[in-house]
Amino acid sequence: MLDNYLTYLNFIMGKLNRFFEKQKDYIFCKRGCALCCKDAEFPYSAIEMQYLLTGFNTLEKEVRTKIEENIKNILEKKRLHDKNGQKERFVYDCPFLIDNVCSIYNYRGLVCRSFGLMALPDSKHDKVQAPFCCYKGLNYSNVMDPETDMISSKMYEKTGIKEEPASFNVSYETLTSKDIEEVFNFKFGTKKPMIDWFETERQQNPEPLKSTQN
Repeated sequence: MLDNYLTYLNFIMGKLNRFFEKQKDYIFCKRGCALCCKDAEFPYSAIEMQYLLTGFNTLEKEVRTKIEENIKNILEKKRLHDKNGQKERFVYDCPFLIDNVCSIYNYRGLVCRSFGLMALPDSKHDKVQAPFCCYKGLNYSNVMDPETDMISSKMYEKTGIKEEPASFNVSYETLTSKDIEEVFNFKFGTKKPMIDWFETERQQNPEPLKSTQN
């Protein structure tokens, strides 16, 4: 099934790369920014986690150790969060983020690969979803009106850009749909926040990534 997932990954990356290229005048992602890697839940399916840990195995021992420390610290924060009965969702920095750079970039999940584009509405949303970084002076900030939370035609006209700002069918729900499973003949499996995967495994194994090390 992992081979079929990789076939899908190759297919969808071809599309995503074309989307990013078409929207390049509105995309301001740069190495070391890492806003999308912080203060989030990072939804991951079972097969995405399997591939992620494949990437983990390729890392140098000192990097793996740092990641394990990050996971341990996040799990402790989550334990306190849950113990205190806080109602807001638990967010955290991705444990694979090292010095503001993704340590497993080629093995990252779909939510990471599609972030930065504007997404069309899905069953959970009734409007176009702009990346939150647009409100921090990054993607689409040159055409997004923060007061209306919509693309401004006046701002667009001022840019002089020929390619119009566009949204795409790239929500996580869409990218991990049953239709995709049927076409590419694999199952995404259970989907939950990345840290929940490590929390479950930590309950079964005190050192969740130890067994994957070379």
